[in-house]
Order: sequence, then structure tokens, then C-alpha cells
Amino acid sequence: MAIFLLVRHGQNDMVGKKLAGRLPDVHLNDRGRAQARRLAAELAELPITAVISSPLERAQETAEPIARIHNLPVAVNEGLIEIDYGTWQGRSFKQLRRLTLWKQVREQPSTFRFPEGESFAEAQTRIAQTLEDTSKTFAHKDMVVCVSHCDVIRLAAAWFLAMPLDAFQRLHVSTASVTVLNLHDGKAALGAINAGFGVPRLFE
Repeated sequence: MAIFLLVRHGQNDMVGKKLAGRLPDVHLNDRGRAQARRLAAELAELPITAVISSPLERAQETAEPIARIHNLPVAVNEGLIEIDYGTWQGRSFKQLRRLTLWKQVREQPSTFRFPEGESFAEAQTRIAQTLEDTSKTFAHKDMVVCVSHCDVIRLAAAWFLAMPLDAFQRLHVSTASVTVLNLHDGKAALGAINAGFGVPRLFE
């Protein structure tokens, strides 16, 4: 069972503007690359055992500096991938907010499935199962970095906090932030949500 550092990827040009989803070739911008380097430096003194990433480029680019400083490879796990937003992928938030369905997304996400895509409930089950299965492959107190995406990390945090799915969007997860999740003996403890730089102090 492991301690997971759930890292949201760094900034890219679509953050806050468009729903990037699983689009290919969405890369970190200059700010995102700087965030990734700074986060790697912040985590340098922690005894990180493994670095695992979503298969999407922006996540792997965030994971690489962390892995490099610890002389580790970046392992890719499909279970950490962004939600499948279906036909909404690539659309601007300005467009999406005009849709009748937007109210359901915001107020009743537990009942919502993205057109031709995944439901929030399916995505939450996926990420929770991925973390539980992955944890079983590590020893107690092994520290594992998992680089993923905003909604995926919020869904995971809500699951392990036993929060109602309809409340998960109350959690905030910034780019290049760390959410600390400790899984041990079938129990979960959330050590931090949306921690910024200064993460090592969480373990002092």
C-alpha cells in the first residue's frame, strides 16, 4: 500500500479556455514547463519510489522532470487518463456554458454522461480502482507520484473522502498542485488537497 502524490499536470494554452480532454498534442506552455521544473525541485528530497503518468503529453511532460531528478522512468498508466468528454472535447467553455446540459454538469454530475463519452461515475470508479490496484504493488509508505488531470484528481479525492459525487466540483485542484493520498490496509487518508509549492513540509 502506498502514499500517492497526485499531481495535476502543468499549465497549457487550453487551461481555463477549452476542454482539452484526450486531444493529442496538447503540450505544456512556458509557464507549465517552469511549474514542472519547480515542482520537481520541490519534491527532490522526498523518497519517491515511482513516477506514473497519464498517457497524455501534458501529463508526461510534467512527470519527466520529477522522474529525472530521482533517476526513475516514467511509467504510463491508462487508468490515469483524462475523462472522455466525447463530443464536448475541444470546445470552449464559453460555448459549453450556453448549453442546456451545462446546468446538469454543474448541479448533478452524478447523473451526467458526456455525449459519446464517459460519465463522471465511470471516471470516478476507474481512477479509484486504478489507485487501489496500483497501491497493492508497493510496500507500506512507498511514495508514488501519479500525474493526472484536474477532474480525475477531484473525483479520486471525493471517492476516498466518501463525498457525494455531486459535491466533487467543490474541490479545487490547481495546475502543478499535489494532493496527498495515503492508502493502507484498505483504509484511505487524505493528507492534503491542492498543495502548492512547499510540499515537503507536509511530511515534516
